[in-house]
Amino acid sequence: MAASLLSLFRPNLTSRKMTVKPLAVLNKSRKTRIPYELKRGQNRLFHQLPSGLNMEVIEQKGIGGNSNTNPDNGSIENPPLVFIHGSYHAAWCWAEHWLPFFSNCGYDCYALSLLGQGESDGPAGSFAGSLETHAGDIADFIQKKLKLPPVLLGHSFGGLIIQYFIANIRNKQLIEMKKLCPYPDLAGAVLVCCVPPSGNSGLVWRYLFSKPIAALKVTRSLAAKAFQTDLSLCKETFFTSTMEDHLVMRYQELMRESSRMPLFDLRKLNASLPVPSVPKSSMEVLVVGASDDFIVDAEGLDETGRFYGVSPICVEGVAHDMMLDCSWEKGAKVILSWLNALSR
Repeated sequence: MAASLLSLFRPNLTSRKMTVKPLAVLNKSRKTRIPYELKRGQNRLFHQLPSGLNMEVIEQKGIGGNSNTNPDNGSIENPPLVFIHGSYHAAWCWAEHWLPFFSNCGYDCYALSLLGQGESDGPAGSFAGSLETHAGDIADFIQKKLKLPPVLLGHSFGGLIIQYFIANIRNKQLIEMKKLCPYPDLAGAVLVCCVPPSGNSGLVWRYLFSKPIAALKVTRSLAAKAFQTDLSLCKETFFTSTMEDHLVMRYQELMRESSRMPLFDLRKLNASLPVPSVPKSSMEVLVVGASDDFIVDAEGLDETGRFYGVSPICVEGVAHDMMLDCSWEKGAKVILSWLNALSR
């Protein structure tokens, strides 16, 4: 959203001389100067994609087995959970709180760093990818590494990638035409504070007309990347006001180090939206928002809920980075309750 806002106030800078870049070279050295230190029970793996590039995966297996007891069907194996981050984040944002929480509840957890983010390799070019390429990388990981259909959980722009994934699970024409990895079936999807299916343009214009000061703050924070150096602005953008400064500083540093490339070319992204519609009964989808979200407003949350024919849940007292905020347990418990009902 912020990059779209910024484009309203600056000239088009895309008409530059193009240079041919070599394919990215696999490099086992750290991509980030300040790598995220894993917690007990977590492993950092690298999944090699068909392109030859490596994608970072932080894994944490379920504790005490990964099954629930159903009175009618006996023991049912829990679906694995695959977490997809948004802009300026990477797999570490899930590893901090939600991977330990859900693994402790018996779910195998996998947090992916999309290309150009975290410790993943970066592709050639100026942008990390598109909805299509990111969704294809996720599909490749699921196809090759998981035995059961997973639940995909996506935050912010990561949620938009999942929406594209859902829309194309059975799109054989797209798969054949683009020679993509077939999108595997899912057990369900959770969209957390996510960009709505129409993209961020609606959010942009609503902010410009109804909250012009907030619009300028978001533009400065995200598009101009001022959140990387301005502590108070970083807190206002991603966290609630009660978040302790030392935690905001830690996450600010990790966000700065995580995003070596823009996740998308936003002009091309917006031109490809909205995501295709899907039958309302095709998949179980949970839409979760935050009452103190500075980026995705209530109307954006409602749009996503209407698209999937579900009533969104707005979690009180948390901000856009629900999985990192000081009340992170609130959102995690809402999702856990939904997951337990899904297994019954």
